[in-house]
Parts: sequence; C-alpha cells; structure tokens
Amino acid sequence: MEQEAVANLTTLLDNRFAEAVSLVYNAQGRVIISGVGKSAIIGQKIVATLNSTGTPSIFMHAADAIHGDLGTIQEGDVVVCISNSGNTAEIKVLIPLIKGRNNKVIAMTSNKESFLAKQADALILAYAEKEACPHNLAPTTSTTVQLVMGDALALALLDLRGFSPQDFAKYHPGGALGKKMYLRVSDLVELHDKPQVNENAPIKDVIVEISQKRLGVTAVVENSQIVGIITDGDIRRMLEKNDILTGLTAKDIMSSNPKQISNHSMATAALEVLETNSITQLLAVDENNNYTGVVHLHDLIKEGIL
Repeated sequence: MEQEAVANLTTLLDNRFAEAVSLVYNAQGRVIISGVGKSAIIGQKIVATLNSTGTPSIFMHAADAIHGDLGTIQEGDVVVCISNSGNTAEIKVLIPLIKGRNNKVIAMTSNKESFLAKQADALILAYAEKEACPHNLAPTTSTTVQLVMGDALALALLDLRGFSPQDFAKYHPGGALGKKMYLRVSDLVELHDKPQVNENAPIKDVIVEISQKRLGVTAVVENSQIVGIITDGDIRRMLEKNDILTGLTAKDIMSSNPKQISNHSMATAALEVLETNSITQLLAVDENNNYTGVVHLHDLIKEGIL
C-alpha cells in the first residue's frame, strides 16, 4: 500500500507543487516546518534535509507554537504545516495566527478539502488513501508520502539554487562525505615523515629507512626528483634471490617511473590511482615535480574516503 501511494505521488507534482517550491525559493527568510504527532517527526527530517542542501530551516512543533514558540517565526519566513487530515485542532488554531503575522503558509496534507489546504497560500498534496495499518489508524502510508514529498521539495530547491557537491561539503565538513570533497593529497602526506634514499644507498640503509618510516615503501630521490621506488615486497624478493647483500644499492632493486600524483589532487583521485593499479602506496610531488611524501591506502581508510 505504501509503494502504491509513493508511485502515485508523481501525478501530484503539478503547478501547486511548483508554486510551493517557488514560494520557498523566493522567501526572504527561513523555512519553518511545523506539525504534530508522527508528522512532526517527519517534519524534523525534512528540516535536516533542507538545511544540508542549502535552504535554512527550523522545526517548530505546532502544539508548542501556540504556547510560546510562535516567536520562532520571523518576518519573511515561510511556514510549511504538515498534517495528514489538515483538520487537527492545533492546526486550526495555528494557521490564523501565522497568517495574522503576514507569513506565507504552505500546506502538506492528504486532504485538499481540509481547513489547512484551503487556508494555505500553496499546497503540497501528499495523498494517502489509506494507512498500511490494518486498522487504518497508525500513521504509516501518510508519513511515508510526507517524507517523499519533503525530499522532492528539498531537491527541487537544491536544483534551483545550483547547489554543488562543493557546497554540500561545506555543510558536512566533519563527515566522510565532506572529506571526499575537500581532502587533498597534501593533507595526507603531512601525516608522515617522507621516506627517501638516494640511488647509491646501501641495501641496509634502504631497509632501515622503510622500517623507520613504517609505510612499507621508500622513494629513491636525486636532487629532490623521484627516480624510483622500493617497496617491502622488493626487499623480500631481493632476499630470496641474493644470499650476499654486499655491494647492492637502491638503484639495483628499485622500480623506475613509479606512479605519482600531484599534491594538489583530491584524496579521491589518489584512491582511484591506487585501486586502478592495485597498489597501496603512491608517491606525491609538488608543482615543480619535487618529491613531497607518500599517500598510503590506510590513510584513506582512516579518513573515511574508502
């Protein structure tokens, strides 16, 4: 029943819905979402979605509004009232008070003939013929369609505002989603001392460098430029082939032309290179192609990029 109700919502994205979107888009203030019962909980989720996608919003419980919280509403704010029936006692008291303050009201209701729908300046019709509850009592279908129409409202506004992934990251700086948008290779290489040896370094020095820097790799560098790379795997293969290490140098076991990435690249770009080449370490360089450090797969996991 809920699936059918949600599928039917596409037929309700009409001019009335467009008017509601336009009313919010052109508002000088914030969006105030209000409701009671289960609709209030849906309202709080819609507020969270609007805020994270560029539309400043706040929740105001309809019952609390008529007991002091009406001061939440400021000049220029648009109020979205959510009520399945559109005829609850709290809504009937609240609507005249809001309109008396000259704020615009958007109704989100299943009943287009309700008090709320007729008093509102715009209507989002979230129609639910019947609750999925076998007694047609517990809010189930009605809250599902409210949630979906709330998402439709938020994403229509996102599109109108040209809200980009970079904007999204600004609102989510502490999470993995945000980090994917702002974390750069330069931020990762700063986490470690950079392992490096020159071409003529004895194998013992190479092993010590890899061991001390604990990244499983060292760059082979001449005049700040990368000429090769040695991994702990290279060390193991060398030990399998050679019983005597005297005279062996970094140049003898290094791999030339290793994969590199710019300091200014996004961390997600580093991850793509690592995954594409099935490697766990990547050497980083600055704008002058000077070696700056190592990006390790474990760092990307720790930062939540992978």
